[in-house]
Amino acid sequence: MLARGSALSYVSRLALLGLVLSVAVLILVLSVVNGFERELRDRVLALLPDVTATAYQPIPRLEVEAALARPRPSQVIGAAAFVQGTVLLSSGNEILGATMTGIEPASYRAVTRLETYLQGGSLDILNSQRFGMVIGERLALRLGAGVGDRLLVVLPAGTLSPAGAVPRQRRFTVVDLLSSESQLDSQAVYVNLQDAQKFFRTGNGVHGVHVQARDLFNLDEAVLYLQNLWGQHQVRLTTWMRGYGNLYQAIAVQKLTMFILLSFLVGVAAFNLVSGLMMIVEQRRHDVAVLRTLGASSGLVVVLFVIMGLLLALFGIAMGLLAGGALAAWLPDIFAWVSSRFSLDLMSQYFIAYLPTDLRASDFFNVGAAALVLAVLAVIYPARRAAKLLPSRVLAHE
Repeated sequence: MLARGSALSYVSRLALLGLVLSVAVLILVLSVVNGFERELRDRVLALLPDVTATAYQPIPRLEVEAALARPRPSQVIGAAAFVQGTVLLSSGNEILGATMTGIEPASYRAVTRLETYLQGGSLDILNSQRFGMVIGERLALRLGAGVGDRLLVVLPAGTLSPAGAVPRQRRFTVVDLLSSESQLDSQAVYVNLQDAQKFFRTGNGVHGVHVQARDLFNLDEAVLYLQNLWGQHQVRLTTWMRGYGNLYQAIAVQKLTMFILLSFLVGVAAFNLVSGLMMIVEQRRHDVAVLRTLGASSGLVVVLFVIMGLLLALFGIAMGLLAGGALAAWLPDIFAWVSSRFSLDLMSQYFIAYLPTDLRASDFFNVGAAALVLAVLAVIYPARRAAKLLPSRVLAHE
């Protein structure tokens, strides 16, 4: 049927090409949206605590550790105390703002997957040197700093003196870099908990507790656990949904919206097969008439044309799925090459610094099934039109 001299016309080829392109575009777009969802969940949210309890006044560390030693609900995987504040980092003529978090490496491993994205590979390096710090890779790049460099850390809310407010400052040594290719690389600083207590002057107190839950979308037990943890202390509870919940929901809604909208594109391409099949019907009028004369029923003619139309559609859908999958697999590398070649920073406004894709079997199945259903609806009319041809009229001039 696809050979030279067949009834497949130029219009049919264009319709087939349209089906291939529309299916490929749908697969490509869904893969990009899936990629953003995966990176938000596995890269960004994996580095952030699921639930945070922040005290209005520092709470003694021993009291917090005693509270954390009590039995936890099954939904709480880990909990760790922290000290946190906004600081300024200075190197040469560069001054940048950052969020400094003081952590205890041993307990903080149960809260985030921070170690996964450290170039050195271990949080224990914070215990190896006094006033050492881990900073984000992009933050270090903008400061022109690397491992082993000493940076001046300034706390804007300093101490009062006869001369006025004096900013508190201390030099920290960069001991490792965080390379997560996310927003944290440009704003995060991690130090040992004891060093943070000295710098922020909390004594033996901590600012709160970070908690990781077993299920990102089932935080009720974790929130209730933190509410019952503090006794008379007043704390403010926040979850990851406060910062990224709207973004996560927007990605999910966008995926559904793009699937519906681009399905119309697939539908248009599928129904373009109607014109191609109608031309095939016109070109094969004589053959259909001969078949009917030899005793073929109208039902058989319908089946033959439906099968022919479905073979065309299946070929187009299969080529579209393969093309879309190949483009989605190569797109991150192509995007990275273009960005590097032309010095573009197209992802600077997003929560990650690169273009991700994620191919999922469910998307291939859903797109293929939707396109096939539309193709079936498209071939019914040409097939019925062929079955209604009257052999006497067609062969009257033969």
